[in-house]
Amino acid sequence: MKEVAKLFAGIFLTIIPVIAMLQAGVNGPFGAVVRAVTNADGSPNPAMYFWATGILSGFLDNAPTYLVFFNTAGGDPVQLMGPLATTLAAISAGAVFMGALTYIGNAPNLMVKAIAEDRGVKMPSFFGYMAWSFGILVPLFVILTFLFFR
Repeated sequence: MKEVAKLFAGIFLTIIPVIAMLQAGVNGPFGAVVRAVTNADGSPNPAMYFWATGILSGFLDNAPTYLVFFNTAGGDPVQLMGPLATTLAAISAGAVFMGALTYIGNAPNLMVKAIAEDRGVKMPSFFGYMAWSFGILVPLFVILTFLFFR
């Protein structure tokens, strides 16, 4: 438990400068990311927020991923729960759902793998798991994009 606490403390400490760089907007160091999730008129693009948040969540825990894109979308809870509710839903769904793409995206994925292997169940390798998860989940995420974030 102490190791997990230290890991999360390190993640959240190192994410602070990333958030500051993202808040610099299209002219900041992460301008390409900000432009990728923003429509030409400057409004957020929920579909791109879903995918950008999700891809990062596949390789990082959902909490810091959510925090990064929540702040990229402006970080104002009133705006994000009001007129930009679809953007907030896209960020939330991407952070939670796409963590399942890899063993490291959600801690339970790795725990289930370790428990299964400890009990003698053969589990796919890291990339083998990704192949299965991409083949099954990515088509579902495409459908979700068209249903909820267009």
